[in-house]
Amino acid sequence: MATANRKPLYLDFEKPLVDLQERIERIRRLAEENGVDVSDQIQQLEERSNQLRQEVYGGLSAVQRLQVARHPRRPSTLDYINAMTDDWLELHGDRRGGDDPAIVGGVASLDGMPVVILGHQKGRDTKDNVARNFGMATPGGYRKAMRLMEHADRFGMPIITFIDTPGAWAGVDAERLGQGEAIAYNLREMFRLNVPILCTIIGEGGSGGALGIGVGDWLMMFEHSVYTVASPEACASILWRDAGKAAQAAEALKITARDLKDLGILDEILSEPLGGAHSNPLETAETLKQAIVRALEQLLSLSPQARRDRRYQKFRKIGQFTEGPIESLATSVS
Repeated sequence: MATANRKPLYLDFEKPLVDLQERIERIRRLAEENGVDVSDQIQQLEERSNQLRQEVYGGLSAVQRLQVARHPRRPSTLDYINAMTDDWLELHGDRRGGDDPAIVGGVASLDGMPVVILGHQKGRDTKDNVARNFGMATPGGYRKAMRLMEHADRFGMPIITFIDTPGAWAGVDAERLGQGEAIAYNLREMFRLNVPILCTIIGEGGSGGALGIGVGDWLMMFEHSVYTVASPEACASILWRDAGKAAQAAEALKITARDLKDLGILDEILSEPLGGAHSNPLETAETLKQAIVRALEQLLSLSPQARRDRRYQKFRKIGQFTEGPIESLATSVS
């Protein structure tokens, strides 16, 4: 198959890094073919590559972090489950007529502890993404998630959710099947569950589609993940009728992990390997596993009532506003 039109697996701002790495590989290959020792030059170029990578990833803008969060090679829910757990058994169906592949879930053993894990699942390529509906869950997906969470609560197993979706499916059939009701039901019911609920945004956390499995005692995000009430493209289209202003919208929406930590919404930021989670998935999975085990130890030390009260107060405190003249608000949006 021809590869001339295949989309490159690197982001626009990564091109200098890719070019430098290709240059290093080319010099190494030519040196091997001609029996020349260029180890000193290679070492200098690799040091320059590491320095450049630190410079690039140390100063990413909000929209660039959004690109990293959407990277096609970024580890998915099933990648983390397979890397972190034992005895994984996926459970299917909402017991109301369907099984949504955009949300996966089941039981597993995490360091010997039985847990229920569920999360959004995107695809690796176009065919897989179509089958997974690009991680956009249907009402049946959220009902399946709630069924699994009720199972966890019944048997005293902690709940771990992985969030990675541009938003809930917004098709006509989704509305007909009760998308809003399904998400709202999950929001209400997750507050009453007795077991610990730990939520991690592993990629893109979009709108109510993320919140449908995002009510928990402890919220973590990877440093290059995003969490937003609406995608920057949608926000720009609404405010300025120009999706091309997505970068401006991304800054205004405060979608990054650091923004959300400063706003008091996020409990913990998880570091990623230099170059993003996709550059070293196994290291990323180990970071996530250690953070989950650490958080669960704290949550399990609390009584069910204390956890429910803490969960309620956590979400009651979200949201800040300032009063000011309408003219200044209009100016800030224009």
